[in-house]
Formats: sequence, C-alpha cells, structure tokens
Amino acid sequence: NQYEEFNIQAKKTDGVADDASTPESIPEHDRPPLRKIDYYIRPEIQCLTKRATVALLSCMGFIIMFGMRTSMSLVKVKMNNTWTPETLSAVDSAIFWGYFVTQIPGGLIAAAYPANKLFGAAIGSSLPTGQGVTYPACHGIMRHWAPPLERSRLATLAFSGCYAGVMFSMPISGALIQNFGNLSPFYFYGVVGIMWYLSWLWLVFEKPAYHTCIETKELMYIENSLGEAQSTYVAPTLRNTPWHSFFTSLPCYAIFVANFCRSWNFYLLVLFQASYFEDSFHQGLTENALLGALPHFFMTVVVQTGGILADRLRKKGILTTTQVRKLFNCGGFGMEATFFLVMAYSNTITQGMTALSIGVAFSGFAISGFNVNHLDIAPRYASILMGISNGIGTIAGCICPYVVHQIVKERLQVTKTLVPRKKLKFDMLHFAGATNSTNWEKEQDTQIKKTRGLSCLPRQSKVIEKLFAKGKEHHGKLSVSKWIPPPQLLGSKKSFQRSSPTSRT
Repeated sequence: NQYEEFNIQAKKTDGVADDASTPESIPEHDRPPLRKIDYYIRPEIQCLTKRATVALLSCMGFIIMFGMRTSMSLVKVKMNNTWTPETLSAVDSAIFWGYFVTQIPGGLIAAAYPANKLFGAAIGSSLPTGQGVTYPACHGIMRHWAPPLERSRLATLAFSGCYAGVMFSMPISGALIQNFGNLSPFYFYGVVGIMWYLSWLWLVFEKPAYHTCIETKELMYIENSLGEAQSTYVAPTLRNTPWHSFFTSLPCYAIFVANFCRSWNFYLLVLFQASYFEDSFHQGLTENALLGALPHFFMTVVVQTGGILADRLRKKGILTTTQVRKLFNCGGFGMEATFFLVMAYSNTITQGMTALSIGVAFSGFAISGFNVNHLDIAPRYASILMGISNGIGTIAGCICPYVVHQIVKERLQVTKTLVPRKKLKFDMLHFAGATNSTNWEKEQDTQIKKTRGLSCLPRQSKVIEKLFAKGKEHHGKLSVSKWIPPPQLLGSKKSFQRSSPTSRT
C-alpha cells in the first residue's frame, strides 16, 4: 500500500520529522504568510489534527443549517390551527425550491473557486438559496483535505451534522417556542451562525498547503496520499466537465437513486415526524420534541461509527472499497425498510418510536456507502457530482409535502396508517434501488470512465417479461364471485328506500 510505504519512509527520518513538528521548521518560502490574527491566536485546536478540525467545523455548520430547517416543523405545529393543507404543503416545500436551483451551480463554483469560502458564506447567509451549495462545497473541501483511507470517517463526521442538527433542534426549538415565542428559534440559530462563521474564517483554509500553522507530518501525509491527482488538479469548467459521462455511468445512477430515496425518508421525518406523533398518539409539544430527537441521536452516532468502521475494513484489507460501499449501503437500507415495516403496524407510541429509532439508526450505515462514493469514482468532479445527486435528492423534498398532504388532506384518523405505509412504499423502493444500483467499481484515474448505461436493458426486459407472465398466470387462477352487499345494507325494503335519494325527493 502506497500510504503504508509513505509512513515507513517517514519513520526512517524520525529526526527530521520530529524537528518538523513546529511551524518554524518549514522553509519560509514554502509557508504562506501569517495573517494578522495568527500573530495573536494560532489557527488550531490543540487536541485535533487540521483535517479533523475542518471536518468538525463542517459538521457544526450542518448542525446550524438543519437546526433552522427543523425549527419550522415545530413552529407550524404551534401555529397551524387556521392553515389549510395547501398552505402547509406550500410552506413545507418552499425552502426546497430555493435549495434545489443552486445545487449544480454550487458544484461548479466549488470546483473552480475556494470551496471553504463558499461553504462558510452559505451557512452564514442562512438563506435556502445559499444553503443549496453546502453539500457540493463540503465535497470540494474534502477533495483537498481527506486522504483516501480516511474519506469515510472525515466525510461522515462532516455530514453527521445534518442528523445532529435535527436531534439538537427538536428539544432546543421546542423549549424556545414554549418560553420565548414562535420566532425565537430563528433568532437563536442566527446568532449561533454568526459565531460559527467567525470561527470558520479563522480555522479553515482551502488546502493544507495554504494553512499557516499545519505540521509538516500532516501536510506531507495528505499531499502524498492524494498523490498525482492533487498536484495535477485542474479546476473543471462548464465546458470541459464530462456531462455525458455522468449521465451514462451506472455508478453515477446508483448514487442518484440512493440519494433520492434516502432524501425522501429524511425530509419526511424532518417535516412530518412532529405532526405524525401529535395526531396519532396525541403527544404534546415538549414530549414531541424530546421523543423526536431520539431517532436522530442514534442516526448521528451510527453515521460516525459507520465511517470509522468502513475505513478500518479498507485499511486492514478485510474488504475492498467496492465491497465496503455495497455492504454498508444495502445493509443500511435493507434494515431501515424492515423496521419501517414494523413501524407501519405499531399501535403504541413505544412500539412506533422503537421501530423508528432502530430503522433510522441502521440507515446511518448507508451514509458510508453512497454519500462518500463521489470521492471514490471521480474525486476531481466530486463537488459537481454531489450537486447533481443532492439536487435529485432535493426533488424528493419538493414533492414529499404535496404527496403526504394529499394522503392526509383532512387530518382524518387514517393518518396513523397512511403516513407510515406511504413511507414504507418509498423505503421498499429505496431498498430495491440500493441493491440493484450499487454495482460500481472504483476508478483509478481522475476522469470518469464512460460506461454503456443501456447495456443492461435486454437483461432487464427479460426479467420484466417473466414478472408479467407470473402475474398473468396468477390473475387467471383467481375466481370472481358475485358481489354480496354487506350486512349493514341488508334490511327491509322500506328502510333501504328511506335512505335512498329517490325516497328523499
């Protein structure tokens, strides 16, 4: 392994490495000039490496962003007594339209310009249109900071902020709404966002080579592990980006399908989890907020645990990168679908919350599958691919509110069964899509290889023909009996006429 060889070579020069542990040991012409603030406060966290600091601050940025989003789901529970289902669906989907239109442009900008500045400005703006570039920008940052054998743990640490944001927002926003009014969560996250942005400007740099206080060991490890792809990196443009290869590559379609299905489930929870437990089990706002945070707590823990486990399996050679991505993706989605099936038929709050928590927790393993795979198949275009896939996932957030509100339009008692069962249908699609679409191979070069995306159609058509044949055969065996009215409609002719429209006229 080239990374292990690099570590062995580094050990042979222990004297140089030890002397290189201080910033002054790097030649002056190789070190960027210090900023004014660096003379007073060093841009570092003592107990963390620089790459871990970048991932941790990215995680905190996502916590703030998704905290603001989740607050709206609690606010509408408090103030939607006079809102129609159409108004509710418009409010729920409004953020996603602005979030959607900036996905692909955000990927191009993150590939051509400093992704760290783009990410910081997006979180600091607190606008849905600006937040649309955060996912592509995060991959643009990891493209320079994450060594190949640490991609899973660093990327999952950053993206776990999405689920931690929901987890923290539920109880915090619930308490703020109860004590300080409906708008208090938005003021709170606005102030926290400003504080985070100042820390981001201080601690995060575009590339390791641009960091003013990075240790030589870490700088050499990152740059040598990224190798030639880092030294020959040329920023993609609209003209030289291989768009045709993106949309004819089966590995890319695997990511797109998985992202859409996972986004449907995630946004369904963010938007309707509080309303569902209030309508179905009559939970108050405080209890709703505390219980609602439980599944996302398990999700946050499992996402980070899965990232560490995935990298360990790859580093020790137990599984290949392809096997790790498939195992975590399909295993996470399959277990999620299984426990959502249990949730669909739960009759008590304990049963429902237990099944939901376990299912959401298992889905955290899938983040180490499809959500990191952009960096595996095409690191040069990772931010652009993330923009495309997350844009497709955002479509789920746009249409999910309309679909759900059509199902539970009048807030009938059927809410308890229809919402989970509709969720279950998309989870089964999620499971099938992940199983059939995680058939990728890690590309060795930085260019995405063209794949014949339509080569599998003849094989799929035969499968479809067999399924139709089985369905037709099964349908032919069914017997059609004469319709018999239910007992409540059987009675005297007089009573039946009394209830008919003719008798009333």
